[in-house]
Amino acid sequence: MATSAVTKKALRASMLKTLRSLPESHVTAQSLQITSHLFNSPFLKESKSVSCYLSMPGEVDTSSIVLSVLRSGKKLFVPKVDGGKMYMVRLYGEEDYRTLRSGVWGIKEPAWEWESRRRESATDPDSSGLDLVLMPGVAFDRGFSRIGYGKGYYDTFLANYVNLTPPKEPRKPLLAALSLKEQLLDAGQVPLEMHDVKLDLIICPDGVSTSPS
Repeated sequence: MATSAVTKKALRASMLKTLRSLPESHVTAQSLQITSHLFNSPFLKESKSVSCYLSMPGEVDTSSIVLSVLRSGKKLFVPKVDGGKMYMVRLYGEEDYRTLRSGVWGIKEPAWEWESRRRESATDPDSSGLDLVLMPGVAFDRGFSRIGYGKGYYDTFLANYVNLTPPKEPRKPLLAALSLKEQLLDAGQVPLEMHDVKLDLIICPDGVSTSPS
């Protein structure tokens, strides 16, 4: 496990260097292709409740995804980090989205309240939960493994999700990564540790890959 952790650290550093070198226009062009594949997918159309990260420079741009989900009438949840933990809280509309302030790492995130009411969290007792989680990452591989930024926010949230949600029928949401071409490696190149969560889908400029498991 120690060797795996060291390998992940080296791969993360190498990939971040690559991503920082990409021209903004290059990332924008790929983001448009990825977004198109997502919008045409049955899994997005069938989802009533979607979680999507709010992108920062160097990541697949999710701004049009966020606006589209909000306009569709689906529930949209976005990450909020508080006390070293990540929560998924609801955005209520375009005005809500456009007035978000920067939080951890300069990424926009919501306050706990909107219009003097506490936001719905995906783990609230009366929440319908999540159908689809659109995930960021530093690197992915064709074996559906993922490396994040090293804080473990998504792995921890997802590992606890079923236990934290009290629905009558606990379920794991569909996990989909949004990946630039440069981030997608051959199967087996992303090392896994015991706590790492595997992906169900990878959406890249060339299309959508679905895990066989």
